[in-house]
Amino acid sequence: MSVSPPVAPLRLDPAKFRDPQLTARGEARASVALAGLRTLWLNTGTLCNVTCRNCYIESSPRNDALVYLTAAECRTFLEEIERDALPVEEIGFTGGEPFLNRDLPAMLEEALARGHRALVLTNAMKPMRNQAAALLALRDRYGDRLTLRVSLDHYGALLHDLERQDGSFAVAIEGLAWLAQNGFRVNVAGRAAFGGEGEAALRAGFAALFADRGIPVDAADPVALMLFPEMDAAVDVPEITTACWGLLRLSPESLMCASSRMVVKRRGAARPAVVACTLLPYDPQFELGGTLAEASRPVALNHPHCARFCVLGGAACSR
Repeated sequence: MSVSPPVAPLRLDPAKFRDPQLTARGEARASVALAGLRTLWLNTGTLCNVTCRNCYIESSPRNDALVYLTAAECRTFLEEIERDALPVEEIGFTGGEPFLNRDLPAMLEEALARGHRALVLTNAMKPMRNQAAALLALRDRYGDRLTLRVSLDHYGALLHDLERQDGSFAVAIEGLAWLAQNGFRVNVAGRAAFGGEGEAALRAGFAALFADRGIPVDAADPVALMLFPEMDAAVDVPEITTACWGLLRLSPESLMCASSRMVVKRRGAARPAVVACTLLPYDPQFELGGTLAEASRPVALNHPHCARFCVLGGAACSR
């Protein structure tokens, strides 16, 4: 089945998200200070074995806008964490598909050996299974300190395959079951609004799937089964002002950029760079420097994703 995504009209107000200091209405834009670096994400490269219809990072078998990070480059940031006694607890690996990067096992080994937890975001397809021996060795040495979060857009094959490609659901489920059978700690990431179902129905559907396949993931646990909001860049969203914190009864420290940063390496760049978060790898205003120290400055919430994904999650403080 081949389905082309509909072309959505751009509904985002072009006057918004222009000035890092002020909103289109002239109000003070909210920013988030780094309260403490708890999670460092490493983007292993944007190449992926599948092309999804709505990939926010545009990963595909041809997109190498972010090239493979090497184990030596990874080590530089891990050494900075150790040298500066940064409070990093977890090293996350994302892509693209991280298992396409042949240095991934070495990077995982380095992170785990230094005492960090490691989290890998994967589609659990062939690239992961190709590195089964290395994964099993890491499991034997580090056990539950290694977590693999498998992407399943929906608990049914039809919608998952519509997003990714025909037959991808069956392969992903086989990979997820292999992880479970071999004693790995696994989480699952789905999509909150996919198929038009409410959260309760989605979690019930995933619970039935996990029970049927013998996969020990608690679908009621929001960490074990994360349901992420949609990332439709064509839909208008309000800008986040300093007043929104009080109106939404939300603390800036609850946002991702208060406790995490991501390392990327751009095609043609001499060295990696540190960006504000996993959602904004391409926007130059969110590139913060070449070291974790340089990247410790506050982040202005000057992008629709800041509102859509991180702050609101379906709520709104102003229009």
